[in-house]
Amino acid sequence: MESQPNNPLHGIKLEQIINDLVAHYGWEFMGYTINIKCFNINPSVKSSLKFLRRTPWARAKVEALYLQMLKNKAR
Repeated sequence: MESQPNNPLHGIKLEQIINDLVAHYGWEFMGYTINIKCFNINPSVKSSLKFLRRTPWARAKVEALYLQMLKNKAR
């Protein structure tokens, strides 16, 4: 297994990313920031995982939001 020291997402599962974002921001803010149905209509981790695993552009936005959250926490 290769080491990825410059990849802050290495080793972090998508489920953990969603759980951390929900705990920090909540579904309402996430739905406002990234306008996708799985965040706005009956949001759940399960529905979000299903959608994000099939939709690369949405997953990229969620990962970017997560990295921004980590950057803000580091300040």
